[in-house]
Amino acid sequence: MLRRILPATPALLLMLGCAGPSKLAEKSEQMLAGGENGRAWELAIRALDKDPGNTRARAAASAAGNAMAQEWQNRIHVLAQSDSLAAAEQVLQLNSFRVGAVRYAAIGVSPEASREEQALRLSAARGHYQRGVADAASRRPKRAYLHFQDAQRFVADYRDAARLADKAYEKALTRVVVVPFSSAAGNVSMGRSVAAEWRDGLAQHLSPPDAHFTRVLGSAEVEEQMSVSQLGRLSREDALDLARRAGAQRVVWGSIGGIDSRTSLHLFTDIIARRIVEKGPDGQTVTHWVDVPIEVISRVRTVTTSVDYEVIATRGGATLAHQRAPRTTSARVVWTTFTPEGDLGAYALVSELVRAAHPDRAKQVESHWREACGENTTLQQVLEARRSSRSGGHYERDVLPRFVAGAAFVFLQELPPAEDLAFAALAGGWQPLCDDLLKLDDVDEVDLGMAAAGDAQR
Repeated sequence: MLRRILPATPALLLMLGCAGPSKLAEKSEQMLAGGENGRAWELAIRALDKDPGNTRARAAASAAGNAMAQEWQNRIHVLAQSDSLAAAEQVLQLNSFRVGAVRYAAIGVSPEASREEQALRLSAARGHYQRGVADAASRRPKRAYLHFQDAQRFVADYRDAARLADKAYEKALTRVVVVPFSSAAGNVSMGRSVAAEWRDGLAQHLSPPDAHFTRVLGSAEVEEQMSVSQLGRLSREDALDLARRAGAQRVVWGSIGGIDSRTSLHLFTDIIARRIVEKGPDGQTVTHWVDVPIEVISRVRTVTTSVDYEVIATRGGATLAHQRAPRTTSARVVWTTFTPEGDLGAYALVSELVRAAHPDRAKQVESHWREACGENTTLQQVLEARRSSRSGGHYERDVLPRFVAGAAFVFLQELPPAEDLAFAALAGGWQPLCDDLLKLDDVDEVDLGMAAAGDAQR
């Protein structure tokens, strides 16, 4: 391994960043003479990035790079005496360094070092291959696949590792179906929609390099085989049967709890101020404030529900993961019939004159506004929403994503129905399930205590 490269001071970095190629090459030579091979290399390649034809920098890069490689080879030789696999990993890293260094310098390797590196790589490939064969024989295809892949990392096309890896992968692949959730409220559409959102979220995140073996199947593989009654409430056994027919090894079966909804109404009725700037008879600018009555209605709905899910193995029906979690979301709509004129920035909850003369009054108005319209809602936002609004304020489902995204408010008269907000609360709740599936991704069934069931159904 390489000696740790200590960070340069900000002043040194600034100086070197402004230095020319020749100065950088000179500094590289000084670092190399002091035994700081890593810093010498960084300075030399920085010089070559600025001036590829600089011969002094090229020579400095060659000297520093080969010194680094020699130090690396020495450490590999020592490490190989106690841990040949770790030494082989270092050989791969050193080889990667040599390949990346080609544009700057040729990094040599002695015949003796080359033979040792090849021997270490061959030993590591052989070890992983043998472990892969043993894992395949003990019905651990996931571990076998990873070992066969590692064998090829150390030696490309090692024996028949590629063929065995493909064979192990086919056995290791874990297909997952998410069946429509049942709903305590009997809302078939919600159960299907939430399952679809979870399925899409999982499909995007359960992919290499995070997940080697887990693949989420689409809805067509399951729902086409379901009856209308099953879409509304699917039993555990029905879910297992459908998953098996779809060729899945895992099924996610769940239910949505009851929906609790609380609604509140807030009214802001007060006098706000508008700043008017005019020119007086003498041509001088005159500013005065005009009182403007306004009424703003704010409605808030908070919805709480829950979701309960199981990850079930289709072989044997064992529960591999189970969670129940409450989900809550809130929505605020704000509406006013007041139509602002001119510059919206000229409106304020209280004028500068009132703020200066009656600070308590200013605090009272601002507090009233926050209570009615929300902590993160400003008067200018509401006025801008009023001006740009072309609707009559009636709720349509296409604005639901704004509530899902956490908008401070939506300019509407009507709140979304409780069922829509429950969906918003549940739609993004797939992350715990994703974590559960990731934990299971590289675990073979035999290590989950499923060997007997697996043998019986092969």
